[in-house]
Amino acid sequence: MTIYAPFVIERSSRGDRSYDIFSRLLMDRIVFLGSAINDDVANVVIAQLLFLQAENPERDINIYINSPGGSVYAGLAIY
Repeated sequence: MTIYAPFVIERSSRGDRSYDIFSRLLMDRIVFLGSAINDDVANVVIAQLLFLQAENPERDINIYINSPGGSVYAGLAIY
């Protein structure tokens, strides 16, 4: 099953720029976890958290979770 992400268009003085919604949320330091947790999903979430922490360790990171569950070990890796 293929899931398509909506795109957001931002207008600035330099022109229009299109982002997929997850990239745009990440720019606002929001990580969205919307699937069952497995090793691959955990790796992506951890990479996003590490990137945001390295970018600015003083700012908060918001995580929104809509997950039916999954691997306990992968979930603990995110925790």
